[in-house]
Amino acid sequence: MTKRRTFMKTAIAAGSFALAGLVTAAPVAADELATLKEKGVVRIAMSGAYPPFNFVNDKNEVVGFDPAIGTEINRRLGLETEIVTTAWDGIIGGLLANKYDAIVGSMTITAERDEVVDFVGPYYTTKRAIFTKPDSGITSVSQLGGVKVGVTLGETHEEWAKAQGYKVSTYKGLPELLLELDNGRVDVIVNDSIAAILAMTEKGQEFAMIEDLETDAFGAGIAIREGNPELAAAMQEALDAMMADGTYTKIAEEWIGADIR
Repeated sequence: MTKRRTFMKTAIAAGSFALAGLVTAAPVAADELATLKEKGVVRIAMSGAYPPFNFVNDKNEVVGFDPAIGTEINRRLGLETEIVTTAWDGIIGGLLANKYDAIVGSMTITAERDEVVDFVGPYYTTKRAIFTKPDSGITSVSQLGGVKVGVTLGETHEEWAKAQGYKVSTYKGLPELLLELDNGRVDVIVNDSIAAILAMTEKGQEFAMIEDLETDAFGAGIAIREGNPELAAAMQEALDAMMADGTYTKIAEEWIGADIR
């Protein structure tokens, strides 16, 4: 694995009291790996609206690259998988409220998110991209100041677009975003490049990509609650093994058509 995430963070807190010279410390919670082993199942969350990474098929099953990766990691830990779909803009809050045990939903690793959760991975990399209709006349980032920009609510692209001062409209997921672009209710959309290109190609939607956007590659990671180094290490070890033994490539080829690590 060429890119490796340092997923273990240390936080030391102590409070000293002048009266009686007492020093107290908060009790340390047990690592969740042992609890999950007892339960035998890991609940993993995603939006269910981000094809081909995670989506609901015609059998009402949540499938895609993300659930396949999460399920294989859990299998290697000797655990079953339960998939939970939830709105993306509240997905971290749900994790912190113990509604599920991990987020395996193409979440970009950012310093801001890293303040409240720990990450395993990255398990793939992609880039920000801007798409429009071929006949829109929009060919440069310099033209975006006066157009309607569509993004998914709660994604890093929303924050980025608003920081540029663009006129932003938010939507629940990629399928709705693509529909709004196709119907002309937005002029451009901002999204991860891989997911958008694959989804539009799959549905036969014509598009043009704005070529002069300057952006770095970023990694998608698995988010877990802070303070669980044993769980993080076990999941990272399973992910690394998948990448080494060819399982990761097989999953990526099935759902994405290429190795995207």
